[in-house]
Amino acid sequence: MSARISRVEFVAMMAMSFATIAITIDAMLPAVPEITETLSPNEPNKVQLIITLFMLGMGLGTLFVGPISDAVGRKPVILGGAALYIASALVAWQSRSLEVLLIARFFQGMGASGPRVVTLAVVRDLFDGRDMARIMSFVLTVFTLVPAIAPLMGSGIIALAGWRAIFLAFVLFSVISTAWILLRLDEPLEPARRRPFRASSILSAVKEVISTPEVRVSIGVQALIFGMMFSMLSSVQMIYDLRFGHNDLFPWIFGGIALLAGCSSMINAAIVMKIGMRTIVTAALSTQVCASAIMIVTCLLTPPDTVFFVIFVCWQATVFLQLGFTMGNINAFAMEPMGHIAGLAASIIAAIGTVIGVVIAIPVGLAFDGTPLPLAGGIFVFAVLAVLLMRRLRHIHRKRAEAPAE
Repeated sequence: MSARISRVEFVAMMAMSFATIAITIDAMLPAVPEITETLSPNEPNKVQLIITLFMLGMGLGTLFVGPISDAVGRKPVILGGAALYIASALVAWQSRSLEVLLIARFFQGMGASGPRVVTLAVVRDLFDGRDMARIMSFVLTVFTLVPAIAPLMGSGIIALAGWRAIFLAFVLFSVISTAWILLRLDEPLEPARRRPFRASSILSAVKEVISTPEVRVSIGVQALIFGMMFSMLSSVQMIYDLRFGHNDLFPWIFGGIALLAGCSSMINAAIVMKIGMRTIVTAALSTQVCASAIMIVTCLLTPPDTVFFVIFVCWQATVFLQLGFTMGNINAFAMEPMGHIAGLAASIIAAIGTVIGVVIAIPVGLAFDGTPLPLAGGIFVFAVLAVLLMRRLRHIHRKRAEAPAE
């Protein structure tokens, strides 16, 4: 790390870069009603694709930005990703049809994959061991504040300048975060440590990842968890607005739940050594099966709106709370056998999990019928499948433990 930059500045810089993803998703949520009215009044469900197509672009981009940054350095990839992100945001700002907006969001997601992957790589370049874990904890602690304030920021921008101005805010955010890195941080990956980009290396790593049973199953669980999260993100604002008429409360409640959910990862860190990763993940997913079943029954019984809304908000909280108890642990399961290709495997695992998560979430969002029932049903199915895969993972680990040593 450059002598001219302190650790406090470095943590703030990395947190801001990493927050590009959260702010680009969460600040858009309050704009859904206005975008629907302007660009797609006859097909409102399609507007949810502004969230899922962004995630799809990010997932596909994740597969390549890691290896490219290993070959050319971190800062060129940060700059290239920011350029694509900014150009796509400007196209979205000027879009006059939903189709153009959705294409722009897809490429904006590809641009955002740079900060997602390269930020982690920069921390790994400059720190190791417990020092790296400590820095990442600080980065992620700052990062957890972003989903809490992004919907409020989006609502404020809409009130002042309309929904299109949100894309100009994205441009400003990216310009500031990218300029900060380019001007203040020296290139962390020295030329002697760079590795040539080879498509054959990626294909070989993909083959190894997919052919390893515990990694394959772990990716399946990760994809289902992503599917739950993306389904919730794509539908939650419309449920607040169209079903309950509480669009004004959405940014406040969403922000409160985001802050609460940020605590779950800290709790997980405190208990994982005593309880074990697999037990925690299975318990969290099993709890989600029960919570989603309760939500489905509630939708069918249609209680008074006040009671219905409170139950929905509580269920929404469980979906986000489970992320802190599942994502880090299941990613550790997937990475455990991949230490010899850790960087490339991390990109592949994240890309496959994200893309599958988006693909299974899109039908849930498009099934929205004005009630939470399609969302609750989709998340219930994903949670059940994830629990079954966790049982399969336990079986794989047990067989491996019982196998005679070679």
